[in-house]
Amino acid sequence: MAATLELMIDPTIKRSLGQMMHAVQVVGAVHEGVARAYCSHWVSQVSFEEPIVMASVSPKHDTYPLIEASGEFAVSLLAGDQVGVGQYFSYPGRKFRYLAAEYLTEFPGTSLPVVREAIAWLRCRVFDRKDMVDHVLFFARVEQAEALRLREPPLLYSSRLGWRIAGDKAREPGVSVRDALLERLAAAGFDASDADEGGDE
Repeated sequence: MAATLELMIDPTIKRSLGQMMHAVQVVGAVHEGVARAYCSHWVSQVSFEEPIVMASVSPKHDTYPLIEASGEFAVSLLAGDQVGVGQYFSYPGRKFRYLAAEYLTEFPGTSLPVVREAIAWLRCRVFDRKDMVDHVLFFARVEQAEALRLREPPLLYSSRLGWRIAGDKAREPGVSVRDALLERLAAAGFDASDADEGGDE
C-alpha cells in the first residue's frame, strides 16, 4: 500500500504567516432554500479598477456547495464588537445545530444570509474560480453593497495573535509620509510632480 504523503509547512514559515493580520468576514450562500454561513479572514479585494473580490473557501464547508450551485455569495464585514459572531461561525454550523437565526438576516431583495449590524454587506457574483490544494478561490464581482456601520473599527484575526480590533492610526497627526517621500525624491534630483499615484506597492 502506498504511503500517504502529508504536506508539512516549515515551522518558521508557519509562524511567519501566522503574523499576517486580516479583517474578518462571514460568508453566506443559499440554494434551494438551504442557507449556510461561515467565518473567514480570507476574503480580499483584488482589483482597483473593478469591484472584484476573491474568497478562499474550503470544500469541507457546508457553504461551499451552495456557492457552487448558486454562483453567488454574500460577505458581512464584521465590526470589532462582533467577536462573538465571528467565533460562532468559526465552527461548523452542525456543531451548534445551525442555531444562528439571532445573528442573521437577509440581504435586501434576496435570501442571502448576512450578519445583523455588520459594518457592511456585499452581494457577490462568481465569474471565475481556481482550485488549490485544500481550498477553492472564487473570484466574484460585487454587484451590490449595503453600508451599515462604516465608522466602526473592523474585527481582525491572525492565527498567532488571535482576535483583535483595528485601533490607533499608524501615522502621526499632521504628518504626511507621502509628502516627506516626495521631498526626498525632489532632493535627489528627480521630478516628483509625476510620481505614480497608484498605491499598489
